Amino acid sequence: MSFSQEFSSWFAPKGPPIAQVPVPGTPAPKTPKLTLRPQTPTILAFLRHCGCPFAEKTFLNLRETAQSHQNLDFLAISHSSPQATETWLKSLPQAGSEPSNLRVIVDEELEAYAAWGLGTAGFAHVLSPAGLYGVWALGKAEGIWNRPTESGSRWQVSGAFGVDGEGIVRWGGAAGRADERFDFEEGVRVVESGVGAAKL
Repeated sequence: MSFSQEFSSWFAPKGPPIAQVPVPGTPAPKTPKLTLRPQTPTILAFLRHCGCPFAEKTFLNLRETAQSHQNLDFLAISHSSPQATETWLKSLPQAGSEPSNLRVIVDEELEAYAAWGLGTAGFAHVLSPAGLYGVWALGKAEGIWNRPTESGSRWQVSGAFGVDGEGIVRWGGAAGRADERFDFEEGVRVVESGVGAAKL
């Protein structure tokens, strides 16, 4: 990791035009970058850049939920480069313990992010006092701090969604702030019931 790589993470991401965020009750967006298995409920987590403590917490929570629900698919989508994503994954606690129903998809071109309505964040989303306090609080409570950022943008909005076996979005939305947490167990309950819930 070089200074220039770390510095470049502060530039806004450049990707395709941003679609509307899908709301519960609407069909899941389709893109070649991200395909869902037919007849299989799926939980998706679009991560912030690899190195972000909130991306790490999100991935660890997603992995734990996937381990407990082997009948569902779980997708973690990274917009960092393949090499940076792999390096980051190997640096996480209990690396290699991902269950077979959890896949990591690299979307460096932001094709899937854009299709799911996840674009560039505003200043308050990334650098609000509450969000910055969240960085310290997460590190203090769980030892999850910033890791080196080799690629990706700090301004990329994250999000989480739950899609039922018929391909209908039932849960989730875009993160309102960089430090927002996602309740994946709630997402599982919603997609398994087939009844849409409110947006995040």
